[in-house]
Amino acid sequence: MSDILTTCPYCGVGCGIRANLTSQAADITGDSAHPANFGRLCVKGSALGQTLSAEGRLLQPQVNGEDCDWPTAINAVVQGLQQTIAEHGPGAVAMYLSGQLLTEDYYVANKLMKGFIGSAHVDTNSRLCMASTVAGHKRAFGADVVPGCYDDIEQARLFVLVGANMAWNHPVLFQRIQAVLQANPEAKLVIIDPRRSASCEAAQLHLKLRPGSDVLLFNGLLSFLAQQGKLDQHFINLHTDGFAEALASAQQQAATVAQVASGCDLPADQILQFYRCFAGEPLSLTLFSQGVNQAIDGTDKVNAIINCHLATGRIGKPGCGPFSLTGQPNAMGGREVGGLANQLAAHIDYTDKAQQALVGEFWQAPKLVSQPGYKVVELFDVIERGEIKAVWIMATNPLVSMPQADKVKAALAKCPLVIVSDIYQHTDTLDIANIKLPALGWSEKDGTVTNSERRISRQRALSPPPGQAKADWQIICEVARAMGFTHGFNFSHTGQIFAEHAALSGYQNNGERAFNISALARLSAEQYQQLTPIQWPVTDTKPQGTTRLFADGKFFTANGKAQFIALRQRLLSPAAPATPLWLNSGRLRDQWHSMTRTGEVASLMQHTPEPFVTLHPADAALYGLSEGELVQLSNAGGRLVLRADISANQRPGELFVPMHWSAQFASQARADVLFAADTDPISGQPALKLSQVALRRFTPKWQALLFTKQPLTASQLALFNQHYLARVPLGSCQSYRLGLTDVLSSPLQLLQQLQLTPGVCCSDSGQGQLTGYRAAAIDNNQLQWLLLDGPALPQADQSWLNQQFSGPISAVNRRQLLSGRAGQGKAADNSALICSCFNVRSLAICQAITAGADSTAKLGKQLNCGTNCGSCLPELSALLKRQLSQTNLLQGA
Repeated sequence: MSDILTTCPYCGVGCGIRANLTSQAADITGDSAHPANFGRLCVKGSALGQTLSAEGRLLQPQVNGEDCDWPTAINAVVQGLQQTIAEHGPGAVAMYLSGQLLTEDYYVANKLMKGFIGSAHVDTNSRLCMASTVAGHKRAFGADVVPGCYDDIEQARLFVLVGANMAWNHPVLFQRIQAVLQANPEAKLVIIDPRRSASCEAAQLHLKLRPGSDVLLFNGLLSFLAQQGKLDQHFINLHTDGFAEALASAQQQAATVAQVASGCDLPADQILQFYRCFAGEPLSLTLFSQGVNQAIDGTDKVNAIINCHLATGRIGKPGCGPFSLTGQPNAMGGREVGGLANQLAAHIDYTDKAQQALVGEFWQAPKLVSQPGYKVVELFDVIERGEIKAVWIMATNPLVSMPQADKVKAALAKCPLVIVSDIYQHTDTLDIANIKLPALGWSEKDGTVTNSERRISRQRALSPPPGQAKADWQIICEVARAMGFTHGFNFSHTGQIFAEHAALSGYQNNGERAFNISALARLSAEQYQQLTPIQWPVTDTKPQGTTRLFADGKFFTANGKAQFIALRQRLLSPAAPATPLWLNSGRLRDQWHSMTRTGEVASLMQHTPEPFVTLHPADAALYGLSEGELVQLSNAGGRLVLRADISANQRPGELFVPMHWSAQFASQARADVLFAADTDPISGQPALKLSQVALRRFTPKWQALLFTKQPLTASQLALFNQHYLARVPLGSCQSYRLGLTDVLSSPLQLLQQLQLTPGVCCSDSGQGQLTGYRAAAIDNNQLQWLLLDGPALPQADQSWLNQQFSGPISAVNRRQLLSGRAGQGKAADNSALICSCFNVRSLAICQAITAGADSTAKLGKQLNCGTNCGSCLPELSALLKRQLSQTNLLQGA
């Protein structure tokens, strides 16, 4: 078949993809014509072809644990919603949506709830990542808009990354920054982040500031700009309000570099270097993400950054401006249609009653809501209190991603009706649903998404729906029609929904609303199908879209002027003695959200196979910990059991954990159980970057590696729920890393509990206590499972073992099987997988460097690493620096 142009379903960069599907495989490459990526893809996007299997998919509706057909499922949803409304009112019904839905899905969901059912309680997981940016933009600009575009990267000469590890989380854009740095020696990259991330490998300056002190740092910058005469007074006078108040507030806490250095716990010379860079370079781009947004003062952080750009007139011009990096593929599209509880469709707020009436008029809505609904943290609180009796969750996994995740789990367990639309048979959230609805996945969906630069792109289906799965918009419309709402939901394809969405954006919009794509409302079905990427606004006067906003100095506030916001740094209380360590969370290079898609891709699981906690060497020494030991983190919210990763990348007294692991992949690694439901008072976004925890060693008395041809069920593995388990798909088998805090008296008894019967086994006993046990089962010349145990985690050649599960096992390999490796003298390379594209591990890279490969180019030529998607280049650079430094030290000695 011919190539299909579509869009990547991961981060907010919105990369274009060229997909060619055959009966055997999917060839996924970057779309060289797409302006978001020009053919580049990161490691996750490059591996999308490996996510298209129907294995593990939810393929049939289920009601109360029983498979059923669609009419039965739709009837169950309708009866449940109608009964809830009849007994408790429409406010007892809620929806929780996702930035992974397409705009068309989002649109009909909001229309049904806010216009026809009459419940405002619709929020989205964008609340967890983008709400503070939305609130900050609205305070400053009067609208939820990103002013600039990706082309500004090539024109900028100073890049300031705040709370954004772009090398891992937005790697395609980061490669564009790196290209500028390499081509222009005067260009600079400044990283502002409490920990040293992969992005720092390319930076000229890293400000390793105290967590939560960003407002102070940027207030200090504002004070410095005023002191040095670097303000754009003409722009301030003509196009802004509130500067004097903002400057006065900044100077109360941050009048001098010394004050900022003390409050941010940074060397004064580093702060001065940053301030001089910013003051002296008009072409400055400040890019920020979750490290800014996910805080109790996230909105203030956003405005502190914007204040500095407004003060220097660096907005609406090429190569400069504040730039929010979206975390999800369609977080912006969801906001366009009113996905947040405090918004209506088309960026219309509840505060403007005249505009609000336009939505009801356009929709002919019988029950248009007039007040905001519950934001998501409060939403789950009221579910727990019993005020909301029915909730419909789509394409998200709140039992993993929400703060106080165990409390969320308990709340949903109490809710009389939990409906979940998802694509997989098992997620933490789906497993507790009353009604399970099989939805389409990325490769089967058709619609649109909007990326971080306001660019609308088409997502096109590559393959037909598997089983009985349906598009989310189809499911919603069927429910709506069955509830009697026929006139507003008679859509037959997504093009019709998009046209209505576009028409609403322009309905009586005389320029007072920023979001306007009315010129796309007249697209025919064929034109919609062929729609090429375009940036909004798209109007009759700007039919080709809009690259940048605010070039004319006009904003969407009441008086048309941008607003400075007077800010003060909130001071953090000292850590409590019982929980003395500060905990930060974040993303990994090869994983996505709760790993439902990426976790099943073997190549993506080898870079970081187990959940971990990074701590500073001083803290490791204080607690007597060694690299790779298991540790427990705990507070009132719950506990985690993780591997210790000791690194000076952390500040002393501070820890980092990845946010991805769910119960599908580990027994005790859902990071968000440890984060309290503290929220920004303006945006309602939870503070998922800062918590307080206690740490102690977790010492298993028995550990094992278990390899199985098929994944084990939750009931088989329930024994390890309170101990340690991490599942790592290897391709042809599943690897389980197991640990028990109890002494295991009988491995055979354990195997019986796991419903595994050994075909061959051996043991190594010493002093009356079992110190090593090996067992395996082979059926019809096919290896079924293998257990290797001991008081410490056994070593094994996992690559070789994975091959033994891929086909008939030879007699020679049978004899080696219980040793876990292919014969004597062949050491296993279990080092970190650095290049997922070409399966190149750190040991091979370090050996190549020692042998003379002293550049990433030479490493690529010799090993291929870094020559495909480029996601591993920052780590290759770090390995080069470390290995060459060690070599120089040895030569010097």
